[in-house]
Amino acid sequence: MKPVAILRFFPIEGPGYFATFLDNHHIPWQMICLDQGDQLPISLERYNGLVLMGGPMSVHDQLPWISPVLMLIRQAVAADIPILGHCLGGQLLSIALGGNVINNPVKELGWGWVKVADNSVAQAWFGDLTAFESFHWHGETFSLPTGTTRLLSSPFCLNQAFALDIHLGLQCHVEMTEEMVKTWCQLNAAELAQNQDSPAVQSGDEIQKNLPQRLAALQSVADRLYQRWILALKD
Repeated sequence: MKPVAILRFFPIEGPGYFATFLDNHHIPWQMICLDQGDQLPISLERYNGLVLMGGPMSVHDQLPWISPVLMLIRQAVAADIPILGHCLGGQLLSIALGGNVINNPVKELGWGWVKVADNSVAQAWFGDLTAFESFHWHGETFSLPTGTTRLLSSPFCLNQAFALDIHLGLQCHVEMTEEMVKTWCQLNAAELAQNQDSPAVQSGDEIQKNLPQRLAALQSVADRLYQRWILALKD
């Protein structure tokens, strides 16, 4: 099987639990660290899937890799190579499909409940699940490109996930591990403190409360999504 290409844009926002999931299912993967100057492939012919991780930058920033990444996403769509976008990755997927990315009314930082949409596409991805507590760390949000279907919403962000056939874009983070949560809280302590007046922002202590139990529940949801996503991978 060809490997899944995982694009990393920021050192502390790697594939996390998604890499564990791939390893557990004996699916090869290759991480391309754009934050360390790795060369972006011009073609996906050597890969079986395209995964885009998160990062603190905006899709509107003048970064040299944004335009080539958007071209790579469109190439994947045209070739029926499944795409999975996490947070910034979901925003890049939206832009590539003709959507928009704008400021969310508030930042969402920490744990928060999301509701599964009442439609057949959402049920295909989430089964009988109607809501779950996810992890959030974003200040912007994507629109739904034409032809896509909303899968998730939160009280503070209407579009938390969308799907287009085999492609999945997420605003929330289902890939979190204990190490990632603790690192984000530590390195982003100032951002948390500056936004404590927001009802969608938790303190570092709140975020890390009952962390093993919260992550176990979140990873069970991630298993559902990732399990369906890998069905589109070709041998």
